[in-house]
Amino acid sequence: MTVTTDRVRSRSPKRAAAELDEKKLHDKKAAADADLDDGFSAADIFGSTTSMSGYTYDDLICLPGHISFGVHDVVLTSNFTRKIQLKTPIVSTPMDTVTESNMAIAMALEGGIGVIHTNLSVDEQAREVSRVKTFKSGFIMNPVCISPTCKVSDVDQLRTKYGFTGFPVTADGQMGSKLVGLVTKRDTDFVKERTSTLVTEIMTPLKDLVTAEEGVELPAANVTLQKSKKGKLPILSKQGLLVALVSRTDLKKNADFPYATKDATSKSLLVAAAVGTRPADRDRVRALAAAGVDAVVVDSSQGDSVFQHDMVKWIKQEFPEIQVIAGNVVTKRQAKNLIDCGADALRVGMGIGSICTTQEVCACGRAQASAVYNVAKLARAYGVPVLADGGISSPGHIVKALSLGAGAAMCGSLLAGTEETPGEYFYADDGSRLKRYRGMGSIDAMKKGSDDRYFGTTSAIKVAQGVSGTVQDKGSIHRYLPYLTQGLRHGMQDIGAKSVEDLQCMLREGKLRFELRSAAAQREGGVHGLHSFERKLFAS
Repeated sequence: MTVTTDRVRSRSPKRAAAELDEKKLHDKKAAADADLDDGFSAADIFGSTTSMSGYTYDDLICLPGHISFGVHDVVLTSNFTRKIQLKTPIVSTPMDTVTESNMAIAMALEGGIGVIHTNLSVDEQAREVSRVKTFKSGFIMNPVCISPTCKVSDVDQLRTKYGFTGFPVTADGQMGSKLVGLVTKRDTDFVKERTSTLVTEIMTPLKDLVTAEEGVELPAANVTLQKSKKGKLPILSKQGLLVALVSRTDLKKNADFPYATKDATSKSLLVAAAVGTRPADRDRVRALAAAGVDAVVVDSSQGDSVFQHDMVKWIKQEFPEIQVIAGNVVTKRQAKNLIDCGADALRVGMGIGSICTTQEVCACGRAQASAVYNVAKLARAYGVPVLADGGISSPGHIVKALSLGAGAAMCGSLLAGTEETPGEYFYADDGSRLKRYRGMGSIDAMKKGSDDRYFGTTSAIKVAQGVSGTVQDKGSIHRYLPYLTQGLRHGMQDIGAKSVEDLQCMLREGKLRFELRSAAAQREGGVHGLHSFERKLFAS
């Protein structure tokens, strides 16, 4: 009885009234705080039952948050697959005008990763993967070689084409064959009969060259170059075959790459490669696995097919250590089907690339912001990252992709035109320096084999789902990617997110706020009201 009386006394009317007043005050403060939340959460926008529209990146704007850290404090580390992390959440797409070994090496050095395209023979693609895996910073693994039958005039053309002056002379003019000598600018400067003089007449022969044996470390190679006062150091196998080249100028430019995407054990760069879904592509996967590939992208414009299901299951069964990126998908049901097959990541996007016409030709696809948010929301529940593939034309679009749940952005046109992409530069009539860029659904690319990703290998008539075009020179990836990542850091700082993890936590909790933009708002958000202007992307 006494205990009960004490409890009654402890809940006296006066105290109960005080607690009620405190609760009302708390509710009032919470209501006032909620009233300060401008805009809408992603769940409000994409989960609305009254809107039947799909949204693109340009339809959305992220509202600013509170800044309590410097731009240099922003961490961009994110997930490429279940097991592979990137310190730069940018991936170069598997297109034959974007990613081969040079691009994959540059992307990995800068903290991203490259996906080598499948418009190559099995042996060629495996060789491209091997070049990335055996790359050592400072070593030129695929120098341009010339044969003994070349004339000095041929060397002049190569200098104009590639921009460097020294060329190894090998028995058959190919890398990996027996070294015969070395031709430099000093050897050719005073040759008058340039169209008739063979390089063997003026080159420095092998017996007079300073060389190093395969396996030499970069510091030792650097010391050898300094002592010999030479400009180039050929690296030879025990059989005298050329396996690499070290250049004094490259050593001067060689920088440490602290964000490089490397294997934790072997320290080799990580690389991915694309494969199709044909039975013959199983041999391609075997060759890529033997070359050391770290991830395989099953490349299809519509990924939810029985062919891809079988391929994903087979790869995971035969090569469980290889990460498998499945796709492309744009709906939750597509995503769930591929996750059930064992996919380690999903590629999201259909018909939204700058050179893609799938939505126009096939009337099928989805607006990219809606696709990324909905697929990422489902995939997150299974621990599967998504790659926002396509529709990226600025650092702001990458920020929006990450804000909607993507682990990384897969880019094509954004990276096209850089020095590391396949193909040669040429000049337009107005003097602009250009490179060719084409969709894998273009007729030109389909003729080389990419029709498999559109299920058209046996079709008599090939229906184009892409176009061919040109893009302007963007310089080297090593100057261009730091511009993109700095733009990402500034965007995330403005939002108030110190890391990609924080950004996506804000997304899930509804603290990341968005607004939809009218056509007028989109015009206002770009350059406007000027007679003319010059756009400079960055200054270094």
